[in-house]
Amino acid sequence: MPNPHVPTQLLARHGEALDLFGERVHAIRPDQWDAPTPCTEWSVRDLVSHLTGEQLWVVPLVRERRTVADVGDAFDGDVLGEDPVGVWDRAAAAAREAFLEKGALNRTVHLSYGPTPATAYCSQMVADLVVHAWDLSRAIGADERLPPDLVRFALEEVSPYAESLAGSGLFAPARKPPPDADEQTRLLALVGRRP
Repeated sequence: MPNPHVPTQLLARHGEALDLFGERVHAIRPDQWDAPTPCTEWSVRDLVSHLTGEQLWVVPLVRERRTVADVGDAFDGDVLGEDPVGVWDRAAAAAREAFLEKGALNRTVHLSYGPTPATAYCSQMVADLVVHAWDLSRAIGADERLPPDLVRFALEEVSPYAESLAGSGLFAPARKPPPDADEQTRLLALVGRRP
């Protein structure tokens, strides 16, 4: 199996994950922004704001080589304003461009838990987008099937640190999948989702 962290493959998965989540954002009806999601305590708007905020962090961390402390609370709270879909689109485009810049994946980014290879940061972003695309799909009644390549990538990314995710407050405790579970079901179980 190809190594998912080879830069060209990683960038391809990142772009696909942005597109996947973006398709779901564009499918949100006006009356669905306050709807609940599988992320307890988060509405659809909260979920999209979280993912948009994650994309907004990429430019200062990857392109500008700033630290989390440098950026401070610039992206705290609701970042969507009056044009949530447009804000998502612009943040996603900027994040994509920052990772695509020559040499970007060779850099070290300074995250809250310390210096991290940009490849690891990008991989975490892909997994986050994939899992939350399922959350958003369920919340708005969209197709919950995720692309197999992205599911496989996210499963390989999340598996080594799945047990620590529940402590982050963003994921429920892992669940035991059925013995015959497919990769998507196994991924969702790892992050505490009930398919």
